[in-house]
Amino acid sequence: MNRRELVSCVKAVGSVRGVRAWRAALRHRRADAALRRERGAERARVPGQLRDVEAAPGGGVIRFARSELRILVTVGGAVFWSWDGAAPLPSYALGGTWSGTGSGDGPQADPRASLEPDTEGGWRVVSERALVTVSRHGAVELRTPGGALLRREAPPRWWEPVGGGQARWVQRSEVPADARFFGLGGRAGGPRLPDGTYRLWNTDPRGAFGPGSDPLYITMPVQLVVADAGTHLVFHDNSWDGRVVLREGEEGAGSGPDRPGTSELRMDGGPLRCWVLVGTPARVLLGWAGLTGAAAVPPNWALGYQHARWGFGDAHEVRRVVAGYRERGLPLSAVHLDIDHYDDHRVFTVDRERFPDLPGLASELREQGVRLVSIVDPAVKVERGGSVYESGRAADAFVRDARGREVRGVVWPGECAYPDFTAARTRAWWGGLYAERLAQGFSGVWHDMNEPVSFTPFGDMTLPRSAHHALDGAGGDHREAHNVYALTMAQAGYEALARLRPRERPFLFSRSGWVGMQRYGGTWSGDVSTGWPGLRASLALVLGLGLCGVPYSGPDVGGFDGSPSPELFVRWLQLGSYLPLFRTHAAIWAGRREPWEFGPRALECARAALLERERLLPYFLTLAQLARRTGAPYVRPVWWDTPDDRALRDCGDTFLLGDGVLVAPVLHAQQSGPGEPRRAVRLPRGRWYDTATELAYEGQGQVLLDAPLERIPVLVRAGSVLPVRGPGGDLELEVWAPARGRTGAGLLVREEPGVQDGFGQPSIERFISRWRGGRVVVEREDGSDAGVPVRVRGVRGD
Repeated sequence: MNRRELVSCVKAVGSVRGVRAWRAALRHRRADAALRRERGAERARVPGQLRDVEAAPGGGVIRFARSELRILVTVGGAVFWSWDGAAPLPSYALGGTWSGTGSGDGPQADPRASLEPDTEGGWRVVSERALVTVSRHGAVELRTPGGALLRREAPPRWWEPVGGGQARWVQRSEVPADARFFGLGGRAGGPRLPDGTYRLWNTDPRGAFGPGSDPLYITMPVQLVVADAGTHLVFHDNSWDGRVVLREGEEGAGSGPDRPGTSELRMDGGPLRCWVLVGTPARVLLGWAGLTGAAAVPPNWALGYQHARWGFGDAHEVRRVVAGYRERGLPLSAVHLDIDHYDDHRVFTVDRERFPDLPGLASELREQGVRLVSIVDPAVKVERGGSVYESGRAADAFVRDARGREVRGVVWPGECAYPDFTAARTRAWWGGLYAERLAQGFSGVWHDMNEPVSFTPFGDMTLPRSAHHALDGAGGDHREAHNVYALTMAQAGYEALARLRPRERPFLFSRSGWVGMQRYGGTWSGDVSTGWPGLRASLALVLGLGLCGVPYSGPDVGGFDGSPSPELFVRWLQLGSYLPLFRTHAAIWAGRREPWEFGPRALECARAALLERERLLPYFLTLAQLARRTGAPYVRPVWWDTPDDRALRDCGDTFLLGDGVLVAPVLHAQQSGPGEPRRAVRLPRGRWYDTATELAYEGQGQVLLDAPLERIPVLVRAGSVLPVRGPGGDLELEVWAPARGRTGAGLLVREEPGVQDGFGQPSIERFISRWRGGRVVVEREDGSDAGVPVRVRGVRGD
């Protein structure tokens, strides 16, 4: 028990919930006692010497004295390898008709890839995008088609309990000395991951967090490694608890040797199987989306500004806040209701005293263009006669222990049972409950507390590891099910919303999740701390999650737990206005988040940020559709197009929004002094225009730009064609002049009138910008007229 847990224990004494939490924690510890005794003596094992080989389409099986390695190259270019006969399926991470909990053989093998002898008694598989070599002792190397080394994996080592049970294992890897690590889910210290240990166990951090907090709500065994030799993504498909130890390499001085970067993955159990993709960042993320599933596209309104608060109080307070936005001319797309709108915090209920006519309130707000979004927690209050609890019991939906008893924990309503979302019957039962949310007038949901959380004064704040789960017929316990709990809850919710409203795209985002969660929606930062470190962590989380395939995310603007200064709130709002999920949120004890609460100057700064977000909505809508089709996140690191630029690889305070926009948020308090605050901005190659002054700057390199409180530096790539809302609110194309003798381009994805927010496949319109006869023109790809009003910017000095 650490110091923080001891304080929590002391605070828990004396409250009803605290006593229940103590009892639950002791029950969970007793339940897990057998697991702690289970391992006993262990026997170490390594693959041993190579014995024989069996070729197969796309690769084959290489047998060693004490294990076997299977290698498969798929038609899409992804490479799969596994030890001890582990197959690609079943897998909760993979997407497609053959994936997940369904039947099928998995991705199709590439018949052009073949297993052939290599030097020194090893073997290799040659494919179009990667070369995989295997030594006679079981070391695996990943190289580019040209032979440049990307990754070298040592022979794995297992520790098997002598008495039987799951083997734990370790996989040590080396990468080039100049490589940088990204990914591993939502990490507050990123986006470039510093040397250290990262746990793979979705965790509520027991309060607000900052850059030093780890782990957090979403952990993924996904690394994106960027080096001069190339970019590769490696995913170890294993949902058990584990740890990753990263250490960047160092290039030797002069003729001295390089020290490679290292990655060590230790897992407490489960299969040793992994997927690897090689190529440019765009190609890698395209392949990753093809493997794990296309991202859900949020409804159009969910790309606007949203206001949430734990502690709205009642319907009158909601109306007051919405009226405040309307009276001040501030855009608002949605209002989120937290647990306080429930009856005694019980899920799928309404406090009728505070919200006597919730459907009427929702209808009233919708007429003003504002939607209602509901929180949904997984824990169900144990109460005889309670409709949700009794229907769950009837459906045999709750997690049970080894003796067949319901596993119970403590959350906001008190003693709770937990649905086992890894069972199809539970997902069907739970999904049916969303009809009540829709009947109350809600347009979307946000899943919270779904790591899952059980309040405890000590130990892991979750279910006992011995709790039994269906795992869609495979059977297992919470050690394997914990990290996919929120993913399967999101699956249940998304599929239910799509079924209940088949003409509308569901809006769902989840605090926790795992690989593949983008199929069902997005996520948000969780309880990020109020302060400048929390602001910096907000950007790191969005960038890191995007590189793991989750394109729709955003922070609690202003932080969750405190009262930001006007400067901090404005800077956070400015950052949020360029992120996919743009939402303010705060705890019940924290300060207000309405922009007018921070003074006249802050209000005008907020107005500018909110109006700019509205102006850019057509661009965001296009990026959302492209994320589904290509896997490219809305928000990308500045090295996205130039991963060979080492200076950009180390730049984590600037990002690209799509291909055309570069955003440089202010992430530190401005020092007082004469003149306007300024900010250094590192530019990728090419010409970039400052949107405030329309002055052009040439990359690559660093420039110093004004950053007054009223705005942050935002630049646009020369030649870009951006779909925006014009002064009258209609669609127009904003083109930034290309350099003389060069062309530019842009895309527009728009839904047909009458089918907006549906599941249709809107067409992509492509535009080209060029100089002609002394002026900038925009045409469609086939040379025809743009057909959309065009506004040219950036012609000063040309």
